[in-house]
Amino acid sequence: MLQLSLSWLGLGPVAASPWLLLLLVGGSWLLARVLNWFWGHQGLITSTEEGVKKFTQLVATYPQGFKFWMGPTFPILMLCYPDTIRPITSASAAVAPKDMFFYGFLKPWLVGLGMSFRDKGGRHRRMLTPAFHFNILKPYMKIFNKSVNIMHDKWQRLASEGNAKLDMFEHISLMTLDSLQKCVFSFESNCQEKPSEYIAAILELSALIEKRNQHVLLYPGFVYYLTPDGQRFRRACRLVHDFTDAVIQERRRTLPTQGIDDYLKNKAKSKTLDFIDVLLLSKDEDGKELSDEDIRAEADTFMFEGHDTTASGLSWILHHLAQHPEYQERCRQEVRELLKDREPVEIEWDDLAQLPFLTMCIKESLRLHPPVPAISRCCTQDIVLPDGRIIPKGAHSLMERSLLEHQGEVTSGFYSLLGRAQKLHWAGVRHG
Repeated sequence: MLQLSLSWLGLGPVAASPWLLLLLVGGSWLLARVLNWFWGHQGLITSTEEGVKKFTQLVATYPQGFKFWMGPTFPILMLCYPDTIRPITSASAAVAPKDMFFYGFLKPWLVGLGMSFRDKGGRHRRMLTPAFHFNILKPYMKIFNKSVNIMHDKWQRLASEGNAKLDMFEHISLMTLDSLQKCVFSFESNCQEKPSEYIAAILELSALIEKRNQHVLLYPGFVYYLTPDGQRFRRACRLVHDFTDAVIQERRRTLPTQGIDDYLKNKAKSKTLDFIDVLLLSKDEDGKELSDEDIRAEADTFMFEGHDTTASGLSWILHHLAQHPEYQERCRQEVRELLKDREPVEIEWDDLAQLPFLTMCIKESLRLHPPVPAISRCCTQDIVLPDGRIIPKGAHSLMERSLLEHQGEVTSGFYSLLGRAQKLHWAGVRHG
């Protein structure tokens, strides 16, 4: 009779009887079913190119939406079709608020404008509106130009050294972080040319949050912070918070000695009022200022949400233009014509309105691949879909904006709206 080795179970050779083989097959099948139930669809979709392809295939198979299990007890509704998404997006914030389950992973790091909700979010939004006034943003153009020039010089150097391929997103992320540090803190880290502990901490926090999203066993905080990743997350949080706190305290010390008027005059000479300045000088309708904790939360949120979304948007724009060299060349010629006979050769604020074709290409790329590809909501009451199906109260919904634009019935492909937008633009020019 055949002998079956079970040394992997600590047993010696055993006679391979039909009943034993049946028991092993049955046990393996049962174990696979239990593991499949426990893990759900985790690991099916990863944050890689292959994972995006798999997800796109799922959307093609289930265009209205589908249920995705994160473990045995946590289902998420993946919605990708306009008629399915509309009832949720058109609902009030009380009926379909942000799903704080996933946003909660960010809470130890930041609870700023992008993360806050209900009473605090509205108050902060009103106080921070002046920070985005054109007169404050215009001087930042020189900062953006300088950061981009550093990136371009680095690319030319790498190309001259024989590098045939570059990770565009990595380089663009460093450029956006460099720009934001200058605009938010007036701080020169030179992170594009040498390592920066603060920038490395932000990138590590982003990676750790994404990794935690993929593992349901790490969702409970009391488990996560016992793991090496959880301890790294806490160390990186402390480093980022300490940096922001130090900048805030230094500005707090400067304001009383100079006075607000003198402080603003000195800032006017340098022609830049950074984000921390705006936060320190902001007051609500009752004359109350933001606390140091509030300022830190807003600044940290701005650094996180600003660098990643901008880098993602820019990377997709370059990708789409590379796929359509005729549009890329047209954009290049439009910029060259605008900058002809100019010294130094730099884009200025008023130039932005003089680049209609480039603007259309940017908007089309943002439509096809939004920098924030998905938004999550948790319904506080039942929501009825157009076909009569119901999204029950308490359901977690993830709306995929990026794949929404690639539904066959919604759009006919890349740059499908560019021609129409171009016609509308020039019709507006002709008719004033």
